[in-house]
Amino acid sequence: MLSNLLIIFKTFRTLGKTDTLRFFEEIYNPPILIKVFFKVIGFSFFKKKYSRLSPGERLTDALSKLGPAFIKLGQFLATRPDVVGEKFAKELQKLQDEMEPFDTEIAKKTLLNELGENKFKKISDFSNPVAAASIAQVHFAKITHDDGKKIIVAIKILRPNIEKIFHKELKALRLLAWIIESLIKKTRRLKLVEVMDLLKEMSTIEMDLRYEAAAASELRKNTINDEGFKVPLVYWEFTNQRVLTIEKVEGVSIKDKDLLIKNNIDLKKISKLLIQNFLRQAVGDGYFHGDMHQGNLFVDKKQNIIAVDFGIMGRLDEANRRYLAEILYGFIQRDYEKVAKVHFIAGLVPKDQSIENFTHALRTIGEPIFGLSAKNISAGKLLARLFEVTEKFNMSTQPQLLLLQKTMVVVEGVARSLDEDANIWEISKPILEGWLNKEIGPKNRFDKVIKTTSELIDKLPELPDMIDKMNKTMTLLNSINMMNFQNQDHQNINRNSKNFMNKNYIIYGLILAIIILIAVR
Repeated sequence: MLSNLLIIFKTFRTLGKTDTLRFFEEIYNPPILIKVFFKVIGFSFFKKKYSRLSPGERLTDALSKLGPAFIKLGQFLATRPDVVGEKFAKELQKLQDEMEPFDTEIAKKTLLNELGENKFKKISDFSNPVAAASIAQVHFAKITHDDGKKIIVAIKILRPNIEKIFHKELKALRLLAWIIESLIKKTRRLKLVEVMDLLKEMSTIEMDLRYEAAAASELRKNTINDEGFKVPLVYWEFTNQRVLTIEKVEGVSIKDKDLLIKNNIDLKKISKLLIQNFLRQAVGDGYFHGDMHQGNLFVDKKQNIIAVDFGIMGRLDEANRRYLAEILYGFIQRDYEKVAKVHFIAGLVPKDQSIENFTHALRTIGEPIFGLSAKNISAGKLLARLFEVTEKFNMSTQPQLLLLQKTMVVVEGVARSLDEDANIWEISKPILEGWLNKEIGPKNRFDKVIKTTSELIDKLPELPDMIDKMNKTMTLLNSINMMNFQNQDHQNINRNSKNFMNKNYIIYGLILAIIILIAVR
């Protein structure tokens, strides 16, 4: 408990020194004792240097000073504008978890402990850290296959005791969230305790590198035939809970525009490929890279985009994929009534709301963008505005869609850094049209019929047994009925028996019809 209080004190002290507490004080107007506490704990002679920064920049600076769990908290909150607001979320997206690397010898000991001596001996040319973040750092090395062939790889290794450090800091943050919610009623709508629980769940997964390896493998499988997009191969035999070994990326960072041009890379093509591949992942596969900023993207000599760092992934079920495609395509067509109907059919907007009023609200989102030049139109910002409007119509928060919207904003930003005239809508249209035609068209309907029929055929061997059991059941029911008929006259018994047998014939007829339909397929 004492360690938790010390972490909380350090948190308030850092927030106070960066003058971040004053902003929260203005928003939530806490009790006078809390205000006094803020003033005392936040006293510093160096506040003036933060006066030129926005509140979001101050918060970003404070979190970067507090430690790995706080950095991850900031990165998580950047995906939740519903919690911190659009401006804060935008500033927190700039939060980078660049940290001092830990000693290379410690990294080697981790490799030995995790992989065992036999595998460790197959690793050579182990480099010093090439990147260090809050949870792990990356080294280059070579691994030797059984056939003697050596392959250059990137090895990601967790920081020493990072699980213990995270658990300790998150425990303190949860206590802090509970204190804030208890003392300042206005903050309860933010559900801070729930946010901390979700962050803990996400961080637990992120600190098991086997999950990241699985994410990379799934994304690679989904995109293996996609034009202009590659995912490095995972080497599972050199991967464990604290170690991830993956194919080394050979390419130029997408943020190095001058070097891309020097290597004769077509920037307009890469910009287009980035947007279209993101949509293929989100709409086509329902599984997308959730952290596609410039530092995680490279371009090889064949002008393929190569993604790295699969710690944050997004998943959309079929209903949400359909919802996303229909909405974006509806806005492209300026068919606001259709977009409204999609929301109601999907159950995202309660049926007690007015579809006419909702259609009118959607028009206020869509119409202004069509008077703008292509470079000023953002699908990600449109979705942000859409979620803002739908909230007024009691649409429940969809965290998976918020992550998608945030990622779309980042992807568009990267695409426009390569080609400032990139027309997001023209680039998106063929992907959305293709997917919708595939899902709604006659081929898809036929495929669904075939699937249903196949499932019936799979059950065909079971039919004789089912019929035999049904026959026994009917015989038993018939005998029970006959017992009940003992006190009736002979004519009534015959009439009831015929009725019962007629029902049997109807059931047998239905079964026979199903068998005939399957046979003539």
